[in-house]
Amino acid sequence: MSQGHYILAHDLGTTGNKATLFDAAGGVPVATDFEAYETAYPQPNWAEQDPADWQRAVFRCTRRLLAQSSVSPGAIAVVSFSGHMQGALVVDEEGVPLRPAIIWADQRATPQADFIRRACGAETLYRLTGHRVSAAYTAAKVLWIKDNQPDLYRRVHKVLQPKDYAAFLLTGVFATDYSDASGTQVFDLTNRRWADDVLDALGLASNLFPDAHPSSTVIGGVTDEAATATGLLAGTPVVIGGGDGACATVGAGSVHEGDAYTYVGSSAWVALTTHRPIFDPQQRTFTFAHLDPTLYFPIGTMQTAGGAYGWLEHLFRGEDTSGEDSLYRTMDAEAATVPAGAGGILFLPYLLGERCPHWNPLARAAFVGLAMPHGRAELSRAVLEGVAFNLRLVLDALRAQGVQVEAMRLIGGGAQSALWRQILADVYDLPILLPTLTAEATALGAAIAGGVGVGIFPDFSVASRLIPAEEAERPNPAHSQRYAVLYTLFQQTYTVLEPIFEQLATLESGG
Repeated sequence: MSQGHYILAHDLGTTGNKATLFDAAGGVPVATDFEAYETAYPQPNWAEQDPADWQRAVFRCTRRLLAQSSVSPGAIAVVSFSGHMQGALVVDEEGVPLRPAIIWADQRATPQADFIRRACGAETLYRLTGHRVSAAYTAAKVLWIKDNQPDLYRRVHKVLQPKDYAAFLLTGVFATDYSDASGTQVFDLTNRRWADDVLDALGLASNLFPDAHPSSTVIGGVTDEAATATGLLAGTPVVIGGGDGACATVGAGSVHEGDAYTYVGSSAWVALTTHRPIFDPQQRTFTFAHLDPTLYFPIGTMQTAGGAYGWLEHLFRGEDTSGEDSLYRTMDAEAATVPAGAGGILFLPYLLGERCPHWNPLARAAFVGLAMPHGRAELSRAVLEGVAFNLRLVLDALRAQGVQVEAMRLIGGGAQSALWRQILADVYDLPILLPTLTAEATALGAAIAGGVGVGIFPDFSVASRLIPAEEAERPNPAHSQRYAVLYTLFQQTYTVLEPIFEQLATLESGG
């Protein structure tokens, strides 16, 4: 059995829990395991998960990793966590869940969000918490439970996030961290404490949420009961970790003022690392607490990025499920033969409405400029460019508040496309850096939090060493000039179509 020191990181994602054992010396993964779980959609706009599934996933993944690897339980230096954010799991005094967890994707609490807006003021709350009022956040979901399940609500002792519950299962301690707390809409972002005035205005008890700690805090040790369930040694330190967005930020190597990264997966976002929150006068962007307690990560998220490219690929492929990867490669290769500008086509990537910068659920996707000579190559490039233009809108909203960005790190599945990297470099007019990731960024960020917590790493700046980034693409000046003109047209196109989107939505609803 190995006598080295290892970090065990659990990342409770939306589709399942991924557990990774890291060699603490270099942050290198030595073993991984995954346990899937389901999301229930009992009504339109509802999204729930069973916390028993989270427990099963954490316990099973831990046991399997220890059984399959050469790492002994005594070599685990620390356990740390990441998890999806902005949910609401209500538990009683014993930590027993009182109902399924309402997760981030749930939008049922729109009336409660309206109440929050009236009670606290949209601008006041944005500048206090870093977030615009929305049903997406924890506070509105808790109010929904209070309004609709009052008997159950009277039994609520704490409101937890997924990783908070997992940490409780191992330690018996109720705790959260600053990053997850900053996604509740009742947390004072600058002073890093629960906003008692907001809780009072909403009629929520001041002790409803657990104590909030820096993400590297050791909240306790593995209990005897949890040791039996997982195979870990009793007393193994447990670090609270952070929300998945915060962990991904550290895992991307974004740990110093001005560091910026773009994540391109099904959705996409642009995030910066700063020493202060970024408050946009138009509330286009939002700010979370970073894993490093001295930092923040302002961010803007768009709905469909890789999802838009996947939508187009499916249209071209039809119902044939074979050859999906090869068709993506073909689309990339064909799109690369088309000059910047996609032959005069603009694509608005709003297939699921849009968050940043428009915050318009009625926004719709559109190809503008189609002509008979256009084919698969032009359409493919137009989609890649349209996503890049919207991400540029997000970046510009962040830069408008005085933040200087010298280069852009790129992570996620979209980073594998050399063409997309070049388009982003040209549209941003910035060099694109590729972090040398040996594991998924989110899991690695959680592991770094664990390592900092038990003294394996001195602080979060170690991410610069563990996750070096190499320059991948530089902007082509001619392309950047052309894209600057098209970027203006892209913005004008949305402005012109915005009232039409509203009229279409009225027609769809039978109005």
